[in-house]
Amino acid sequence: MEILRRQIEKQVHSLTGASLGVLDLDQPRGDAGLFGPESMVWEVHADFTSMMVGGISALLLQMLHPLALAGVWDHSTFRQDMLGRLRRTSLFIAGTSYGGLHDAEQLIDKVRRIHLQVVGQALDGRPYAATDPGLLTWVHVSEVSQFLAGYLRYLDPELPVDEQDRYYREVALIAERLGAQDVPKSSQAISEYLERMRPQLLCDERTREVVRLLYTAPMPSMLAKPFGSLMMQAGVDLLPDWASELLGEHQAAWRRPLIRSGVRGTGTVLRWAVRNSAAQRAHRRVMP
Repeated sequence: MEILRRQIEKQVHSLTGASLGVLDLDQPRGDAGLFGPESMVWEVHADFTSMMVGGISALLLQMLHPLALAGVWDHSTFRQDMLGRLRRTSLFIAGTSYGGLHDAEQLIDKVRRIHLQVVGQALDGRPYAATDPGLLTWVHVSEVSQFLAGYLRYLDPELPVDEQDRYYREVALIAERLGAQDVPKSSQAISEYLERMRPQLLCDERTREVVRLLYTAPMPSMLAKPFGSLMMQAGVDLLPDWASELLGEHQAAWRRPLIRSGVRGTGTVLRWAVRNSAAQRAHRRVMP
């Protein structure tokens, strides 16, 4: 069983920023980073399965904004290297959530520098810039709302609203460090923000191409392919109904319980197998 456990853990790490080997989450000893072990960020971001589902769902939601899509389309290699994009995003999330203070700040500074180069013109003629505070807020809200949605669905559906609000207050720090403004910091504010944004969202040929690429994204091994397919289906299922309708991704009602059951079963196996995650390493780092 130990051989099987290690093989599963290796497959999980191959999908994350851990495979890039650029972040030492074991050092410096005692450094709690931006949030620390008592934070809701450490709690919500700890589970690989729910974060994977939430991350896919977040990307689908983000790409409904024409300016966010234009920036990714024009300046990212995601079409040629979807797995690499996943790993780099995972590295940023793990590093800012669980890394030491210096590493977290370095990652934020690096992304801020990259954003300075991401400028252009969308298909509708509007200029865009990744440093636009409003656009940064959209990307942030799309991301963290789906991370929390994944946590609520697959780990703790009874999480009190005040703890959900604490998560949003904490995680807003990263968005604000990146330059976002007027970041909503409660479940109610997040819901109201998403409702206000809906008239600005659309699904076009580029959006549908992103969806297609996610469905056909290469996995690091044959063993990971069924997992990737399940995560994609679960990511669509996690979207707000209005977003999946806008994307044209209709899942039959009978499929949804099967998808959710599959994710729960997979999550149980992965929690047994993974013993050296970013969260686990961070907890060991801050232990006296």
